[in-house]
Amino acid sequence: MNAVDFFCGGGGMTKGLSNAGIHVLFGLDLNPACEKTYENNNHIPYLNRDISQTTGAQLLEEFPLLADNENLLLVGCAPCQPFSSQRHAEHEHVAINLLDEFGRIVEDLMPAHVLIENVPGIEQRGTGVFNRFLNRLTRLEYNYEYRILNAKEYGVPQNRRRLILIASRLIAPIFPVITHGDGLLPYVTVYDAIHNFPEIEAGQIDNEVANHRAAGLSPLNMQRILATPHDGGGRVDWPPNLVLDCHANGHMGHTDVYGRMAWNSVSPTLTSKCYSLSNGRFGHPEQNRAISLREAAALQSFPNDYIFEGSMQEIGKQIGNAVPVVLAQRIGEQLLAAHNTYIQRLIHAV
Repeated sequence: MNAVDFFCGGGGMTKGLSNAGIHVLFGLDLNPACEKTYENNNHIPYLNRDISQTTGAQLLEEFPLLADNENLLLVGCAPCQPFSSQRHAEHEHVAINLLDEFGRIVEDLMPAHVLIENVPGIEQRGTGVFNRFLNRLTRLEYNYEYRILNAKEYGVPQNRRRLILIASRLIAPIFPVITHGDGLLPYVTVYDAIHNFPEIEAGQIDNEVANHRAAGLSPLNMQRILATPHDGGGRVDWPPNLVLDCHANGHMGHTDVYGRMAWNSVSPTLTSKCYSLSNGRFGHPEQNRAISLREAAALQSFPNDYIFEGSMQEIGKQIGNAVPVVLAQRIGEQLLAAHNTYIQRLIHAV
């Protein structure tokens, strides 16, 4: 089965689908900072292109294999920030419209299967655009189903809830079986994922391990991390002189900010600022720094030989916005198995 990864970013979905045995033809996104990371690791073309200026006919001309739409999967992981509880208004309408544009490409190419991934909030905050997408699928006679999956239940060392929609013209949508949790395999923990990386200090770059780079800390934030208990501690443990002004009057705000991860738990949901101590519970469990870019990638289940290119901010976005590789692989394996079973039944029926 062939696939195309729209809004591919740094390539988490592509890597997972490829690991599952699906042939990804190309990725498409409008972000030149991702191109080198995507192509170097996946050896697949990256089209730095505005989807709103792209048609199915143009893509067919460039990639003739798209004509075999009975063996085609289109993936659309449109930017999730407009539907997130932490969204920002800037450029919101543009990002929301990207799901409409993806739906237009689906209608142009009529693939056998469609897969989208987004934050659960798309059901509420994105009601209009999400319903338009569902209505389009219904009009095109796709069977579809969507569920909220948590990546930790599939072997990803991270608490990451995402809406997954699977649509198909050929088969009933099928989702991967939960493999980790109570009565199943134990969750993969922060310790499992990152304890083997060399120790580094805030602001240091390890010369042996690619992307093992930690953000620097101001003198005040260094005092704060030193005052934060190891293995899951947070800012509630600070002395009064270290408390932020905005919290001095008893207002707690987001209690995870400046916190440390816990070794024997999954990590919190990573964001594009996952390397920043002040943007979430992104502190290392015991070293006095935020997690490194390499550690963040491991918590997103990227293999250690997946090398990210760009500035710290660019790489943070590539990692934090990615679909976890292992989750993508599990979804891809289930979908490919169901697709192959359908094809075999057709062959035997002839």
